[in-house]
Amino acid sequence: MLSVEATAIPDVKLISPKKFGDHRGFFSEVYNRDSFAGAGIALDFVQDNHSLSAVVGTLRGLHFQSAPFAQDKLVRVVKGRILDVAVDIRAGSPSFGRHVAVELSAENWRQLLVPVGFAHGFV
Repeated sequence: MLSVEATAIPDVKLISPKKFGDHRGFFSEVYNRDSFAGAGIALDFVQDNHSLSAVVGTLRGLHFQSAPFAQDKLVRVVKGRILDVAVDIRAGSPSFGRHVAVELSAENWRQLLVPVGFAHGFV
């Protein structure tokens, strides 16, 4: 019940979960371990965060965690929109220093999977 697109850096994925709507609103399964594994994404998410930027143009990031605290991130927007950026900081990676930037919004309902080894930020 989701589509997965490669980005310019193949380890960073753009994920579009299905959204089912009617007169009451909508329902969307934004994460399902089996569905993600079926799409080739086998991760163990350990934390779920929610942030709100009260002022348009607020910059958050670039953040990353070092081992043993490194985490994959699945980013989505429930109101408004952001420019989301993932920068490859993996030493020795063929895409080291390169970045992916995508717009995530409540309207397009896309999610960005930012794997371990990437700095992450958004505005």
